[in-house]
Amino acid sequence: MRAHIILSVLLLSALTVNAQNDKQHDWAQFYRYAESNAAITEGKIEKPRVVFMGNSITDHWAQQRPEFFDMHNFAGRGISGQTSSEMLVRFQADVIDLHPKYVVILSGINDIARNNGYISLNHILQNIISMCQIAKVNKIKPIICSLTPCKQFTWRKELQPAENIVELNKMLREYAKKNHITYVDYWSALAADDKGMRAEYTTDGCHLTAEGYSVMEEIILNTLRKAGIK
Repeated sequence: MRAHIILSVLLLSALTVNAQNDKQHDWAQFYRYAESNAAITEGKIEKPRVVFMGNSITDHWAQQRPEFFDMHNFAGRGISGQTSSEMLVRFQADVIDLHPKYVVILSGINDIARNNGYISLNHILQNIISMCQIAKVNKIKPIICSLTPCKQFTWRKELQPAENIVELNKMLREYAKKNHITYVDYWSALAADDKGMRAEYTTDGCHLTAEGYSVMEEIILNTLRKAGIK
């Protein structure tokens, strides 16, 4: 009997390890929102009016201020550390399948940080363009957001991202204007004179305080109201 118990425990442990390994090899992290997405697609909860696709800025936003998302029927689909390539891979599952009216795309800072290796600003732009094109084909209106300011990454201190952020924001703005896509400028409201983030808005130079998120919330709500989302 004891041998059977030990064998069962070992088998359960092996299955748990395999499951964890499977998640580690889920490069785009589809598992992160799989249950939440299923609840929406199966009709158990109401589909969101707006999906926020992003990285840690969006991820922390939804975790720290869930009432903002709940009261407006918004869905946060941010994953910390993700690059535009990873977001593009999961865009179908985490945005399109939820059938929102709008998708708010905030992407690119982790590409500049080289989280998955070097990628040019032009290729970052192309990934974001691809997300916009996929959204449009599925009758979802994309909203492109500026990257938020950051002068130094705590995890890649050798890099100096401020000028790259400014340049990518310029590229995003120009693409949005040329293609009649709404562009949201968070950067100007959050930036200090040195092109980093204002001290009262950040915890570490890149990530936001509650006050910083409050600024972003006012900006995006004004944008959505103009677009017809009350």
